[in-house]
Amino acid sequence: MTEQNYTIRLRDAVARNPQVRLSAPVDLELKPSEHVAIAGANGAGKSLLVDMLTGRAPLLSGNIAYDFRPSADATVYNNVKYIAFRDTYGSADTNHYYQQRWNAHDQDEVPLVRELLPQPANPDMARRLSGLFHLEPLMDKRILLLSSGEMRKFQLAKALGGAPRVLIMDNPFIGLDAPTREMLFGLLDELSRTATLQIILVVSRPEDVPPFITHVVPVADKVAGPKLPREEYLATLSPSASAADDALEQRILSLPRTHKDYASDEVVRLRRVSIRYGERTILQDLDWVVRRGECWALSGENGAGKSTLLSLVCADNPQSYACDISLFGRRRGTGESIWEIKRHIGYVSPEMHRAYLKNLPALDIVASGLHDSIGLYRRPRPEELDTCRWWMETFCIAALEARPFLTLSSGEQRLCLLARAFVKDPELLILDEPLHGLDTANRALVRRVVEAFCHRPGKTLVMVTHYEEELPPCIDHRLRLVRRE
Repeated sequence: MTEQNYTIRLRDAVARNPQVRLSAPVDLELKPSEHVAIAGANGAGKSLLVDMLTGRAPLLSGNIAYDFRPSADATVYNNVKYIAFRDTYGSADTNHYYQQRWNAHDQDEVPLVRELLPQPANPDMARRLSGLFHLEPLMDKRILLLSSGEMRKFQLAKALGGAPRVLIMDNPFIGLDAPTREMLFGLLDELSRTATLQIILVVSRPEDVPPFITHVVPVADKVAGPKLPREEYLATLSPSASAADDALEQRILSLPRTHKDYASDEVVRLRRVSIRYGERTILQDLDWVVRRGECWALSGENGAGKSTLLSLVCADNPQSYACDISLFGRRRGTGESIWEIKRHIGYVSPEMHRAYLKNLPALDIVASGLHDSIGLYRRPRPEELDTCRWWMETFCIAALEARPFLTLSSGEQRLCLLARAFVKDPELLILDEPLHGLDTANRALVRRVVEAFCHRPGKTLVMVTHYEEELPPCIDHRLRLVRRE
């Protein structure tokens, strides 16, 4: 038997489709003993390289070769499992609509978690993963009811349970609470020591490259650089220069008022709110008051009910009309329309990202925030388009204006959806895990934009994150939800 020199090898590889083609041919050899990180900024071309490695992007020229020994199966499908960024938010997304997660009467055809987990190739690993991720309570939940963090756990368990030879994970720790991140890190660290699994991580920040990674492939400006030992790669990095805060803050502070706010002292009030799905209680007897100008951090473990709570505030959840909820000083259900409520709320979330499968130009995606639609069904006026472009410039994505949304990287998509949330100058800004998938520079930028925006009179913020360092300095109130088993 010949010696195994590689698991995956690309030679002068060029993708056939120009829209998903890197700027230079790829030469890359991944050896069986290596665990690799593909690292680069948002839009650098990381996902394009992964598509070549997995065969999703057929080649125009050059070649790709695989050697999956000791696996007896030679197929790429069974040996390479790829958990992509969008998988965090759901599967078979085109069959679902944005608010379906909250509409219990419209879920009969949605499969249960246990129905989507295949028979494990490694039963011992499957049992261990079930215990690690607390999957048993999720088995009889419909897949659409999983939180973004629970969905990530499901995708990991599904992929690892299949005993792949190569596991590719896009930003593996996003969406997971701190205890689960620590457990997953320990599991991957242990798995990296086995001879049967090769791990490839796709990361947007150098600090997300864990110690068990042996080599890094840097990707920049749609060019895959040479594979480097991890320590050598980290030594090439220079500290990120932060942009001047004063100009950005002044740019946002100088914005004129675009509409009349409610100007109510109370922005949100919940009185003994309880939410149940079947026998599962998500929220019980919750009292919460958010006052005008306050900045709240909303936290809790995966599945604690954070997204459910926000769906009540944003009028996406039908159960909100059976609850004692007041927004902007007005009791829910006293005559205001959903659109009147939403006109004063800017919102971005994992559910929003999952639902946005419209391949419109990026400018239209931002403009859809003017009327809270998924897609653009009303042509904006020229002055409204100017406002959209202003926010795209603020988020440094002006050059993407004409690019189709689904051809953007996940980080570029997230920046578009953030601009969409800000575009109508909302009175209440709700940001559910807004920095997911963003590189170091863009995380800092978004944090500064949020901070400056909340310095304007009467602006109120509710932000969800599992990372304390992502919270802007303006946070002055906290609410922590506890998961009910």
